[in-house]
Amino acid sequence: MVIANLGDSRAVLCNRDDEDQLVSVQLTVDLKPNLPTEAERIENCEGRVLAMDEEPEVFRMWMPEQNCPGLAMARAFGDFCLKDFGLISTPEVSYRRLTDRDEFVVLATDGSKHGMSMVLKFFF
Repeated sequence: MVIANLGDSRAVLCNRDDEDQLVSVQLTVDLKPNLPTEAERIENCEGRVLAMDEEPEVFRMWMPEQNCPGLAMARAFGDFCLKDFGLISTPEVSYRRLTDRDEFVVLATDGSKHGMSMVLKFFF
């Protein structure tokens, strides 16, 4: 299985352990702007990474001289105003060999704190 991760979506594999119990395995991480490698790229391009007082746990990406757009991810399609300041649309790619114990994958995205959620299940 090839996994190409971009933004704040998640991929989780569900498989069975030695006792035939379902176990989840996280396949991706959210590519948030405060991750060290993401923050370094953004800051090297003169973008800013900081959280607002109202949401101190949510780090966002900002333009150098303006308090906008406040994007809560470091990789995304669109958001062209941030492309020169470290936002990229290159996915993080990983590979996993599937086994007979693997049951299904859940792909999910929250879109935003107040946005819609969707969950798709792909059964093997």
